[in-house]
Amino acid sequence: MATVVLDADVLIGFLYAADSQHEQAVSLLAPYLLPGHRVMIGASVYSEVLVGPVRTGRPGIVDDFLASARIAVVTIDRPIARRAAELRAAHRALRLPDALALATALETPAELLTLDEGLRRVAARR
Repeated sequence: MATVVLDADVLIGFLYAADSQHEQAVSLLAPYLLPGHRVMIGASVYSEVLVGPVRTGRPGIVDDFLASARIAVVTIDRPIARRAAELRAAHRALRLPDALALATALETPAELLTLDEGLRRVAARR
């Protein structure tokens, strides 16, 4: 049984067939949607993924998928926020949304699933 935390690019790519990373996101995420795995997203990723659907008046698409796939939303608490700050301090090119996604995985603990090569390299060092 694996525990994974999703970066926004994986979830966005998975949900939208027109996304340029759709096939890659599906192949990365699909195995973890099978029974026996625990899949989570940080609250910041949830917010990031909702932007497009809120703009188009369809935020339910995200919530319906999260519920059907049993994907939990993890609250950003003090340890996650602190770890994200430490990651940003150590890696100047790391954006805060990516730092929060990685911090969520590190504090859970879980593997981070991301399509971002730079973020994947930072995660591998941890």
